[in-house]
Amino acid sequence: MSFKIAFIGAGSLVFTRTLFTDIMSVPEFRDISIAFTDINEQNLKSVTELCQRDLEANGIKTKIQATLDRREAFKDARYIINCVRIGGLEAFETDIDIPLKYGVDQCVGDTLCTGGIMYGQRVIAEVLDFCKDIREVAEKDAILLNYSNPNAMVTWACNKYGGVRTIGLCHGEIHGEAQIANVLGIPREELDIICAGINHQTWYISVKHKGVELKDKLLEGFLNHKEYSQTEKVRIDILKRFGYYSTESNGHLSEYVAWYRKRPDEINDWIDLSVWINGETGGYLRHTREERNWFETDFPNMLKEPSRKYDGSQRGSEHGSYIIESLETGRIYRGHFNVMNNGCITNLPEECVVEVPCYVDGNGISVPRVGDLPLGCAAVCSQSIWVQKLAVEAAVSGDENLLKQAALMDPLTGAVCNPPEVWQMIDEMLVAQEKWLPQYKAAISKAKERLSAGNLIPTNNNYAGAARLKDKSLDEIASERDKRDITAK
Repeated sequence: MSFKIAFIGAGSLVFTRTLFTDIMSVPEFRDISIAFTDINEQNLKSVTELCQRDLEANGIKTKIQATLDRREAFKDARYIINCVRIGGLEAFETDIDIPLKYGVDQCVGDTLCTGGIMYGQRVIAEVLDFCKDIREVAEKDAILLNYSNPNAMVTWACNKYGGVRTIGLCHGEIHGEAQIANVLGIPREELDIICAGINHQTWYISVKHKGVELKDKLLEGFLNHKEYSQTEKVRIDILKRFGYYSTESNGHLSEYVAWYRKRPDEINDWIDLSVWINGETGGYLRHTREERNWFETDFPNMLKEPSRKYDGSQRGSEHGSYIIESLETGRIYRGHFNVMNNGCITNLPEECVVEVPCYVDGNGISVPRVGDLPLGCAAVCSQSIWVQKLAVEAAVSGDENLLKQAALMDPLTGAVCNPPEVWQMIDEMLVAQEKWLPQYKAAISKAKERLSAGNLIPTNNNYAGAARLKDKSLDEIASERDKRDITAK
């Protein structure tokens, strides 16, 4: 087969190499064209070097096209895989630290809450430019596979305003399926699981084994599980009160709703500090900083390690390679993707992005009709959808009032802050992130005037959060190397 795949944000070492391994594990793809592009020349060079070495070790003659010019990478591409983080760690730090001054204590800050809303403003502004380039130089009807968060917002903007068919992909539901299999004591391959909802708030609405529905056994299973009963307290409480298990991690879910992180003295009752993703304040920021530092130190050792195998033994479970394989070979694949709703979930807005089971084959991507979500689950999702819609429209138009309304409507932000605090906090964030927000030029000028005028609402500038841990040193990271999950993006 001969077609082209382009990776944008290819300087993301582990994620790019993982996806690349998945793709090259498809036997029919040995002659396809590959392009990597990134704005960080050194990271791009490093990732390309590793992946090219893997290709050669597997006897594949493909030469990766590595370029800082994304239009060159997109030229004639049939599939574009997006895994960018606009603003990098510099912007990410403001997503976490400025809201913390106002009492908004986030674990991740990349999907909803104040950090996720601002992240969406940066990513959407840039990704719509990607879409313009895709329309102009890629293959006609090229597909954008989006891994960048906030996934639903980005996927929504690309489909509505970008003019490029975009599928949002996430692995949260895959991890939750593994947990469910664990607590039930049944191999994952024997379970028929259906998820539906929105990205990072998707619900396991059916869990069947040999035709028998088992979802009502999940609460007992999680409560009695030695590990999950301690690390997934938020998810278990949601399961207890709404009747359905949610896909996303304890730390993620805790910041998407109003109830678990609004009182500093109660946050530690709901989280676990053994792993950042269980709820640590700014946990993903710390983890990402550590992994970046470790990569710079350890890259020479990575070049000495065995190359990846493309015989299928190291292929992962990320959806991207399976979608491309199905579209190109006709093999059938079922997975949960983020797509425009268009009546798939009937009690969520027609215009929103939902995460639902889809089927892929040589005829394309089919989205079945799910029907109504359980009412409580739909209510939780609906709150977030309105935040997403306000944030998407704000990002496209540069309307600061819509942006501030999005933050005010966000469940956790609204539970912690009053309206004047939200308005001032967003002013601070606009100014701090000015170089990544070209659509807000006029709004940022006014925000600077307001912030310099005095009479500001006092903030707790020294507040470190209810559960913040210090970054680990390189020596500490090295001592844990064998057990660390390297997921820097």
